[in-house]
Amino acid sequence: MSSENKEEFLKFPEGFLWGAASASYQVEGGINNNDWAKAARETGKVPPADISCDHYNKYEQDFDIAKSLGQNCQRISIEWSRIEPAEGRFDQNEIQHYRKVLQSLRDRGLKPFVTLWHFTLPTWFSDNGGFERKDAPEIFAKYCSFVTSQLGDLCDNFSTMNEPLVVSGIGYHRGKWPPFKKSKLKTIKVVKNLIKSHNLAYKEIKKENPRLEVGVVKHNINYVSNWNPINKIISSVVDYFWNYYFLKKTLENTDAIGINYYTSRFFGVKNDVPKNDMGWPLNPEGLEKVLIDLKKYNKPIYITEAGIADEKDQYRADYIRGLVKSTYGAIQSGVDIRGFMYWSILDNFEWAEGFWPRFGLVEIDYDSPEKKRTIRQSAFVYKDICESNGLKIK
Repeated sequence: MSSENKEEFLKFPEGFLWGAASASYQVEGGINNNDWAKAARETGKVPPADISCDHYNKYEQDFDIAKSLGQNCQRISIEWSRIEPAEGRFDQNEIQHYRKVLQSLRDRGLKPFVTLWHFTLPTWFSDNGGFERKDAPEIFAKYCSFVTSQLGDLCDNFSTMNEPLVVSGIGYHRGKWPPFKKSKLKTIKVVKNLIKSHNLAYKEIKKENPRLEVGVVKHNINYVSNWNPINKIISSVVDYFWNYYFLKKTLENTDAIGINYYTSRFFGVKNDVPKNDMGWPLNPEGLEKVLIDLKKYNKPIYITEAGIADEKDQYRADYIRGLVKSTYGAIQSGVDIRGFMYWSILDNFEWAEGFWPRFGLVEIDYDSPEKKRTIRQSAFVYKDICESNGLKIK
């Protein structure tokens, strides 16, 4: 065999976690008392999620699929509006539902990762200012502390919130998501309150259960600039405020960092790489730089989301390989990375875009009464990686 055809095997550390992710409002269905459902009903500015994938009732089937694909962990989120439908009133029936969900994961050998808040807010909270409220940190911390007190025996890894700068940026700076406000001052206020909310929630959770690993999930972007000094300055400024500001303000109250990665942004650099169905450049190599840049924080890191909208499934397999190769490169550079979770296990409700973007390892037939599941071919490429705990490359 010629040296050109030899395969190299990139072996990951023993115990490395491989899985996929989902979020409550995007897959569960039947959620009517949060800000997104209300906005769909009353404003038409965002589409309704309706029954979505009916994951609320079909979670066992979905976890069976994850297990069959060689995965050993799964990231989910708790729907705040289910748990606390009115301020201070916690629904034990919904707690019991999520206990069953977590036990179902554990029964299949899938380590659960739980995000306590993934974008959607109970209407009682959003209608009264949401994270603009002065007492928002106390309200949020009380919710987080309650949930972890009820579920902490079934899950060790919790994140307080998902992509805080995405929800504040699109909801308050661009005004494209609920609450559809366009104000720089309110954006700044909300970001500061989200920082306070995470920090307080962390302290309250740890007071209740010190053994839990509590972190935050950030969406980080790989910023690339050419030689132009102006582009370099812009790139570095945006890089700091988007990727690191929130982390620095919460670092003392963070046990582990969750990183979501989807693309790179280019300043003065010609970009002719293929794009996914949402028009995002396919640059899996950028994940390695994003991860290496986090080494300075000396925290365990989980890749909590990384994926591609690809309805025809033409790029997904190679994209996953590229992401995994980048992850391996960062580990070789000394970054403490402990798991990789693809987004998403299922096609899902992609926020203001609705259901047309297809991120899933599993295709959902939304027109079928049972929301038929079909495993995509790229999922079997990821299965080989999961089961072998490594990546074959030529």
